[in-house]
Amino acid sequence: MLTGRIHSFETFGAVDGPGIRFVVFFQGCPLRCKFCHNPDTWNSSLGTEMTADEIVSKALPYRPFYQGGGVTLSGGEPLAQPDFALKLLKKLKASGFHTAIDTSGAVPLRSCRAAVDAADLLLLDFKASTPDLAAEITGSADILSREMELLEHCEAQGKPVWLRHVIIPNLTADEKALNLLAQQLQPFKCIEKIELLPFHKLGEHKWSDGAYTLSATPAPGEDIMAHAREIFSSKGFNLT
Repeated sequence: MLTGRIHSFETFGAVDGPGIRFVVFFQGCPLRCKFCHNPDTWNSSLGTEMTADEIVSKALPYRPFYQGGGVTLSGGEPLAQPDFALKLLKKLKASGFHTAIDTSGAVPLRSCRAAVDAADLLLLDFKASTPDLAAEITGSADILSREMELLEHCEAQGKPVWLRHVIIPNLTADEKALNLLAQQLQPFKCIEKIELLPFHKLGEHKWSDGAYTLSATPAPGEDIMAHAREIFSSKGFNLT
């Protein structure tokens, strides 16, 4: 029987797609993002082994509260378990839930296309506008090309995307990097909106001693966030 490795659940997610949502946090992630606030989800051998039916049974009692909402697969990286994600999405859809996948785009599309196509919405955490910066942030040299391939697929399929981008002083907050990213994303009509998220250190305590490298990095001020929003607004993007 096909099972998945699950880290945890949230029954009242308000920032994981439209409406109020039941959030399934998958265990395991191929990236090692410097700003990650859930490093406890990285190790793919941990977590609780569960079936899709077990997860659906946990979500069903809350369904009356999710009118206009639904279920989001998050992580970790849910597309790192593509077969299980696909099975779970199908069962959730059969139970009447709107579905979303919160992904970094790190998994090659050839491995996860069916799961992507099965979801109603994609939440794409886009890391950076250049390969070098993306690799510095995530530890992956391939992440940018894979994110772009995923976006191109969503564009071709008419799959709606909510794109997220973390604004980090001295890294992604750079004006040149933000302008380049806005230009790269402008052709994609599948992007319904962009969420610019201020960097925070709320998960720093989950890292082992000395492993967290952004301790001295401040959260971006409102001036930095306003300027970032202005750059994307000038390109016609819907921002939240």
